[in-house]
Amino acid sequence: MLPVTRPMKVIRKFVVMLTLTLMRATSMTDPSVAQTQAISQAMSPTTTGVMVILTVKAGVTREQVMAVMPAEIRQTVQLYLDGKIREWYSRGDGRGVVLFVDARDIAGAHAIMEDLPLARQDLMDHEYIAIGPLLPLRLLMANPERRQ
Repeated sequence: MLPVTRPMKVIRKFVVMLTLTLMRATSMTDPSVAQTQAISQAMSPTTTGVMVILTVKAGVTREQVMAVMPAEIRQTVQLYLDGKIREWYSRGDGRGVVLFVDARDIAGAHAIMEDLPLARQDLMDHEYIAIGPLLPLRLLMANPERRQ
């Protein structure tokens, strides 16, 4: 047997590292059924609420909005006390509000919002965005043995 020289040791280590790297890359690109299901579940966002952005419609005057505000405020406070609205904020541009509604989907939030006075009088535009836990955290938890 020939003695192993220093360059041969370096080449051997390189080949071993490359082989291990390729094996790991192959296993990541060709996951097992269990891995595929875990990744699929992790990529499916869970809706835990709906952010509703209300904006005064074009052409609606401040006077029109203010005439409805006493009833709007009373009903919004009641929704908060009932646990249907978690948080509420004024928009920075002064054109409306942002509400975080406790609903499992947009249809549920829409049902809550459509009964408010400003919505009934069609003075506001509503944008609904389903929200939930931060998705990358699910990916991290889906495969905990890879965290090192």
